[in-house]
Amino acid sequence: MAILEGIRIQNYRALKDVTLGKVFDNESPPLTPMVAVIGANGTGKSSLIDAFDFLGDCLREGVQAACDKPHRGGFERLRTQDSKAGIHFDVCYRENIGDRPIIYSVSIEGKPNGLAYVSEEKLQQTESYQRTIDATAPEFFNLLEMKDGVGSAFVGDLITSKVNGEQDGGMKVSVDSRTLSISALGTLGYFSRITAFREYLSTWYLSYFTPQLARTQPMSGADSHLDRTGENLAKYLQFVERENPSGFTEMLQRIARKIPGIQGIKPIKAPDRRLLLEFTVEGFDSPLYQQDMSDGTLKMLAYLLLMEDPNPAPLIGIEEPENGLYPQLLGKLAAEFSAYAEQPGGPQILVTTHSQNFVDALSPEEVWILDKGADGFSRLLRTADIRGVPELYEAGLPMGSLWYSNHFGTDKP
Repeated sequence: MAILEGIRIQNYRALKDVTLGKVFDNESPPLTPMVAVIGANGTGKSSLIDAFDFLGDCLREGVQAACDKPHRGGFERLRTQDSKAGIHFDVCYRENIGDRPIIYSVSIEGKPNGLAYVSEEKLQQTESYQRTIDATAPEFFNLLEMKDGVGSAFVGDLITSKVNGEQDGGMKVSVDSRTLSISALGTLGYFSRITAFREYLSTWYLSYFTPQLARTQPMSGADSHLDRTGENLAKYLQFVERENPSGFTEMLQRIARKIPGIQGIKPIKAPDRRLLLEFTVEGFDSPLYQQDMSDGTLKMLAYLLLMEDPNPAPLIGIEEPENGLYPQLLGKLAAEFSAYAEQPGGPQILVTTHSQNFVDALSPEEVWILDKGADGFSRLLRTADIRGVPELYEAGLPMGSLWYSNHFGTDKP
């Protein structure tokens, strides 16, 4: 499964210039399978998650529609205040473990009339992984190089070599500058490397789970994945039950053991063929159903179901999973996420949080801290790089306690 090594975000709201993990010209190690970003309110955690979502919206709907989402308000409101440069992303990932890193770069700018467009876009693969580490200016093979909608794209799958410093296999292309080139060209079979990156980016999953929506019971139907809000929870459960009836029952039993107060979960077929979940709850003689369960129980159910998906997204992002959950559950949830992400073929999981209990279950390599500098812009730092933190962690002090004791050099939340 493809893995994100790092991402740089520039001029996106308070994220004037932050880097999470390794891109081609910094010295940070690649991101771990489990990543938690912590910080006080107002430091930029929501903007960080939304930046990932913004890239996906640009791919699906175009840059103008992505900028004009109601919670974004247009390009000028998105761009860092007083900045004249465009919004810029560098995404560094590997298609498989051991492959050479691929770097996707995109710059989005605004015209005088406020319309957003893609000013520059590149997809490149490093000539060798070692040169990426050692060289100050690593060599790249160009898979895509565009400026204002005009450029060239590599045809085929395997790049072998350069001849006299020149790379062959390029085709002249042009696209609408309001559209990401990877979106337009990635649907064409002969740009297979671009298609692979498009598929990777398009399958990022960002959870905006809404318990009230998860209580709905739509007409009978089946969906192969849980959607972002959880509105299709009933249809996703119906899909899993149809695909693997015996495994479905075992899955519900595993989940029930992980939710406090729940003694069992059983599927029930309604007369109209809908699938209902029947919960056996401590203290109640009669069973309860999905519509009757608390927000926290439904939220925990959704997160545990995400970790049961046989074909998970390569990257799962969750903002503040602690909302609505009992604090003592959060350490267990963090451990579940971390173990799931570490499994072979498991997805990367990115979580923003200000829960001490959640962070207590993680290591210094997994935790990054966001704060704001004197200039009002966000700063991002891996806690393993803070002097003394790894040593204190190895001595037995959990990360959340270190954070709340101000060992990270910032005020506690």
